[in-house]
Formats: sequence, C-alpha cells, structure tokens
Amino acid sequence: MKRVSIGLGIGLLIGVLASKACKPDKLSPEQVLKKVKATVKQEYIINGSWIHMQPESVDRLGLTYTAYRGGLTSSTVDGPVQYEFIADIKTGVLLDLTQV
Repeated sequence: MKRVSIGLGIGLLIGVLASKACKPDKLSPEQVLKKVKATVKQEYIINGSWIHMQPESVDRLGLTYTAYRGGLTSSTVDGPVQYEFIADIKTGVLLDLTQV
C-alpha cells in the first residue's frame, strides 16, 4: 500500500512538472482579446470586439512581432467609434491602436 501511494505521488509530481514544461509560449486569441479590452477599458467604453484567429508577422519600431489583429467598438456622445488593434501573441501587449 505504501509503495502504491509513493508511486502515485511521484507520478503526480512528474505530470505537474511535465505540464508546466510543455506550456505553450503563446496566448490564445481569446486571451489576447481579453487583455487588450482590459487595457483599453481604462480609456474607452467598449461595446463590441473581434479578433482574427490567425497570427501574423508585424514590424514595429524595428522589431518583428507575431501578433493578432482585431477591432473594438467604443461608445461616445457622438455615436459608436471603431478601432483596430494589433497585439503581441506571447504577452497580449497592445502594439497599435488606431481609430478607423
């Protein structure tokens, strides 16, 4: 009985360590969109959002990023305003936000 519980404990530990080592180095599009909305929400009221599911290569300030492209709709007193964004796939950091 003691050997079984030791074996289970070691197997569980190896499983946890292996899952952390195999963790993907990129965020899902949904995670990136959530981070972008949290950042932009400090300045704008967000009513709608979308994101492309396929990442693309983007050059910004001499650096090349793998990024997702998406958009946001914000409410203003003059009506809805559309924004497009580019966000880093690894961190979810907003690289560009432009009004359309």
